[in-house]
Amino acid sequence: MEIWALLLTVAGLSLFEIITSVDNAIINAEVLSTMGQRARRWFLLWGILIAVFLVRGLLPLVIVWAANPGLGFMGSLTATFSNDPRVIAAVEQSSPILLIGGGMFLVFLFLHWLFLEPKNYGLWGERFFQRQGAWFFALVSMILAFVVWFALKENPLLAFGAVLGSSSFFIIHGFRTYAEEQEKKMITGNISDVSKVAYLEVLDATFSIDGVIGAFAFTFSVPLILLGNGLGAVVLRKLTVSNIERIKRYKYLKNGAMYSILFLGAIMLLDSFGYHIPHWLSPLITFGTVGYFFLKSRQELLASETKQL
Repeated sequence: MEIWALLLTVAGLSLFEIITSVDNAIINAEVLSTMGQRARRWFLLWGILIAVFLVRGLLPLVIVWAANPGLGFMGSLTATFSNDPRVIAAVEQSSPILLIGGGMFLVFLFLHWLFLEPKNYGLWGERFFQRQGAWFFALVSMILAFVVWFALKENPLLAFGAVLGSSSFFIIHGFRTYAEEQEKKMITGNISDVSKVAYLEVLDATFSIDGVIGAFAFTFSVPLILLGNGLGAVVLRKLTVSNIERIKRYKYLKNGAMYSILFLGAIMLLDSFGYHIPHWLSPLITFGTVGYFFLKSRQELLASETKQL
């Protein structure tokens, strides 16, 4: 991969990590405001190391390793840089399964936001879809059946990957919903700082899964995923304590994150069926989508500030 492509991939991964974890940063800031200075410093220092190296570094490696157990743990780490034809063949053979599972996860994540989650309406039609929330489960069930039907014609393991991606979404969504409910107890209840730090680390792990899975739409290189997602996680932790209130005022950033997730999920699904998508397309789409909603948020923010004057 040429140097410009490497830089574009890392930048795209960092932006995607930041934008998909804004909600997590807001929750972190709210819980941190109820904690002592010592606990805050511990979370911001050691919490970054855990978030970057243990979660965002280990999780993509485990995913690649699970799809290619014959490569071994270290072999999975270096697989994308290996010139060994057997290693290349093993990664290429398993990639459609990873891609279809990740694609299903991301598409379901977007649809859940579109149909069921509260939002600032950034595009025409979003209000209509939210009024049809009861159709979410019917729609994702039909999408799963449709994808599995075509996947079975290609490879039974491909169909299994689609089901695994669907199951992963509902399992992770359940954990995340429970964790978000506990946030209220963390803020208002008499709970120790140690428990709050542990809660934030668990919640961070659930939010990081979106970024890690989406990262495979950019690259299968675990070191690049670690570098890009790690940089994004570090920047986000800094924003948590420095300028999170300002970020919250850019109210369409979440829209940008979710439409990026939709596009990356679609790319992964297409790629899993053999429609090979250029590597540079994922970061460009991410920058374009997030940039559009950032500018839309900024324009509305400036208009609001002008009215106040």
